[in-house]
Amino acid sequence: MTSVLCIGEAMVEISLSPDRPDTAGLGFAGDTLNTAIYLKRAAPALNVAYCTKLGRDVLSERMIAMMRAEGLDTTLIRRSDTRVPGLYAISTDEKGERSFTYWRDNSAARRLMESPGLEETDLLGFDLVYLSAISLAILPPAGRARLMGWLRHYRDAGGRVAFDSNYRPALWSDQGTAQETVTDAWRLADIGLPSLDDEMALFADADEAAVLARLRAYGLGEGVLKRGARGPLPLNGEPPLAVDPATDVVDSTAAGDSFNAGYLAARLDGRDQNTAMRTGHELALRVIGHRGAILPREYA
Repeated sequence: MTSVLCIGEAMVEISLSPDRPDTAGLGFAGDTLNTAIYLKRAAPALNVAYCTKLGRDVLSERMIAMMRAEGLDTTLIRRSDTRVPGLYAISTDEKGERSFTYWRDNSAARRLMESPGLEETDLLGFDLVYLSAISLAILPPAGRARLMGWLRHYRDAGGRVAFDSNYRPALWSDQGTAQETVTDAWRLADIGLPSLDDEMALFADADEAAVLARLRAYGLGEGVLKRGARGPLPLNGEPPLAVDPATDVVDSTAAGDSFNAGYLAARLDGRDQNTAMRTGHELALRVIGHRGAILPREYA
């Protein structure tokens, strides 16, 4: 494969200093954007495009400049004359666990499916489309349904879909809507990259075995179940990756996003699943050893 389109919400990230209450770092992130950046870094020969909607403000301009500096194709970024990017502040405790505060009600990305926005023809020419439940949750119901319909047509024409069920309850009107939407997305996915915690929280599965059985019932055969410190487990019944416990966790932000990137980069390069899992795991370990979603390039 030579081209990947990542769809979602790119946000302004404010990283609060753990030591000084009046100090913070400014960055740009978002679950699918994080994956897009790490995917391009891991596989420079891939054409990795990012699709979202931003404003015409200075932060939107800086965000696009950052994406271009990372080598992403930004031609499918749409612009709003009245809206701005979403923003979140992130703080971490002594174990590197995160807490977030969001300001995203006026996010331009919520209007991605409104003109000027994403069009069905924009999907053409890409070998793989990658998105998450957050990509779907931020959209109004009509726009969400339209995008899902387009993805069905895209698959019917030979395209492939990779999906991560990042579940953020606050983004959904109710849990039932989230369950229905994510279930539909899993049935569309060719590559599944779920997290155990998200799946159990959303579907109230009794245990890991129940999660796996449900995912396999959707027809998912390619991909892995992310289990944090226990390491990834293939969805096709192969043995899990044996991993050592993570040490020196500074910030767990983007751990799953970076794993997805490493895994996809290896699989798209024709590597076997075990190599892909290890590539993703090792990248995630580097990411959680530093503060913020995006590693400085010298550590990537």
